[in-house]
Amino acid sequence: MPRLVESPVFLLCPQRSGSTLLRVLLNSHSEIRAPHELHLRHLRVKPGRDFAVDVLAELGLDVRELEYMLWDNVLRFELERSGKSQIVDKTPSNALVWRRLAAAWPRARYIFLLRHPAAIVESVLARRAGSVREEVVPEVLRYAEGIEAARHELPGLTVRYEELTAEPDRVTKEVCSFLDVEWERAMLDYGRQDHGPYRPYFGDWSENLRSGAVRPARPLPGAADMPPELRDVAGAWGYLGRP
Repeated sequence: MPRLVESPVFLLCPQRSGSTLLRVLLNSHSEIRAPHELHLRHLRVKPGRDFAVDVLAELGLDVRELEYMLWDNVLRFELERSGKSQIVDKTPSNALVWRRLAAAWPRARYIFLLRHPAAIVESVLARRAGSVREEVVPEVLRYAEGIEAARHELPGLTVRYEELTAEPDRVTKEVCSFLDVEWERAMLDYGRQDHGPYRPYFGDWSENLRSGAVRPARPLPGAADMPPELRDVAGAWGYLGRP
């Protein structure tokens, strides 16, 4: 089916990778709408009667295509409401369903946001009450493996959280070039604009983010702090051997 939003942008990232920071920086651009996390994969269609499936089939539709149409309408609604020309969805769990996104939008564009895997683990443990390392490490690995698979199959731009916080002007210029829009200095002063609520399931809600300023990332974890399960993906992302 044709899409109302032909070329949306999906920010594929692990949890606790600075995605909300990148979102508000992009949302501060006059042509880019980057709303809170949309969680499209949880917007589902369920026929109320068995015969509805046959009725849809006569139209050349199935439940999965109806879900894609629903997702597309959500993006179109938010884009038109914003008055902007491009929309970016940064929901971290999109890393688990990127193949569905690619099937729904053959012309979608992708930004891959990476962060040192051990730093992600430490951030989750610090932020999520009751979390334990034995559960967090496999969770981070599952997201990271999804992103790495997507990076091998989908074209896109790779951004590192550590570089974004160290050189926000340079990195946002690279992102704007990738999205074919002019860079705007106002992007760096994101605290002056309304980006919607900062709360759980909408994105990060930390004091760092609420400050309205881009703050440097914490020093990278040492080699001894790298969970063995994450070593391969850390190497693939270029973090092994960094000081």
